[in-house]
Amino acid sequence: MNFQHIIPPKNGEKITLKDNSLNVPDQPIIPFIEGDGTGPDIWKASQYVFDEAVKKVYNGKKKIAWLEVYAGEKAFKKFNNWLPDDTVKAFQEYLVGIKGPLTTPIGGGFRSLNVALRQMLDLYVCLRPVRYFKGVPSPVKHPEKVDIVIFRENTEDIYAGIEWANGTEEVKKVIKFLEKEMGVTKIRFPKSSGIGIKPVSEEGSKRLAKAAIEYALAHERKSVTFVHKGNIMKFTEGAFKSWGYEVAVKEFRNQTVTQRESWIIGNKDHNPDLSIEENARMVEPGYDLVNDEQKAKIRKEIEEALKLMPTHGNGQYKQKLMIKDAIADITLQQVLTRANEFDVVATMNLNGDYISDALAAQVGGIGIAPGANINYLTGHAIFEATHGTAPKYANLDQVNPGSVILSGVLMFEHLGWQEVANAIISGIEKTIGQKRVTYDFHRQMEDAQLLKTSEFARAIVENL
Repeated sequence: MNFQHIIPPKNGEKITLKDNSLNVPDQPIIPFIEGDGTGPDIWKASQYVFDEAVKKVYNGKKKIAWLEVYAGEKAFKKFNNWLPDDTVKAFQEYLVGIKGPLTTPIGGGFRSLNVALRQMLDLYVCLRPVRYFKGVPSPVKHPEKVDIVIFRENTEDIYAGIEWANGTEEVKKVIKFLEKEMGVTKIRFPKSSGIGIKPVSEEGSKRLAKAAIEYALAHERKSVTFVHKGNIMKFTEGAFKSWGYEVAVKEFRNQTVTQRESWIIGNKDHNPDLSIEENARMVEPGYDLVNDEQKAKIRKEIEEALKLMPTHGNGQYKQKLMIKDAIADITLQQVLTRANEFDVVATMNLNGDYISDALAAQVGGIGIAPGANINYLTGHAIFEATHGTAPKYANLDQVNPGSVILSGVLMFEHLGWQEVANAIISGIEKTIGQKRVTYDFHRQMEDAQLLKTSEFARAIVENL
């Protein structure tokens, strides 16, 4: 591929995709964006950790061939373009990349460079694992109960950016169409309303659900929870939940059990003589209060679940991946009160944004929260810091580089270089355990040693 402004390293090779698996050479070319604000500080520290970990694990037999590409303020200053074509081409060509935090341009153009990259490359999974590192200060009593992997749908929902400002000719056309053509009467103040569209597709929902279930099975997780607000938004968030269950029971039937199926089968295991109606009353306490049509629907559900007895009965269902769902607002409460009941969470864009940041706060903040944006079908992936640019700390060598470093851990796992990922995790755990930390943790810990960004990176390398 021809680039206008960037020169690929001569000693590196491209990562390729074959049979849905990455083929990773010993010196893969990895594009990176150092980021804005504190980005240069944390990228320099992170790259040092990455290179040293690879060197230590593979004794020089493997090495990352880094390729700097540009976006954000640095790109605008160099090329008068917030997101040059070369950058998108490089991520398309080399499949896997990593980036620091980016400034969102003010005014016209992209409302978010991060969102733009996700949509251009169709990176439909936002992967956000959240776990606790012993010794990290936390506002909750039992942060160690948090070990949750978020699969956030990355391309749809209100983040599609389909909206019109109030008072514009465009929004007037939309409101007129809704009221005149569609018979909508629920726009409370049509003359002053802005309007947004929330697309949620079957294809987008199902591929997200499939990715979450495959991850849970591959990593021997116990459950996948579909988080939604389907009680209110029945045809978008409710449909997301239904499509998720459909993927689970049609594509992973022998490996999964829904929560309601587990109740039905468990009831039958406990009492083999239990009738369909008796089982229905145990699953649905209000069974005798509903009409005949609803009763028939519940009985059919019981009958379908009991067909699984040969493969799921006699306690076999307890070894299956549990598929369940939860309302979004209740989830935000329960991840505080019973975090250990959540394992893998699959949800839509806005819910995922809220939940992942809320969980990060429980384990020390987004300063150490990693993120990945992945298309499992094409192999494209960009790993990224989940926090902002914090410009007031730029070039001060102060901030925690943990978010980018842990995003690099996800990247190495994605590449199949698990030994490198393990080494970095070990280094981080030991360093925090020694109370050698950056200012964000130092101010909340007793008898801790304050380290600069670069010093924290060197301490991690010492502890690899």
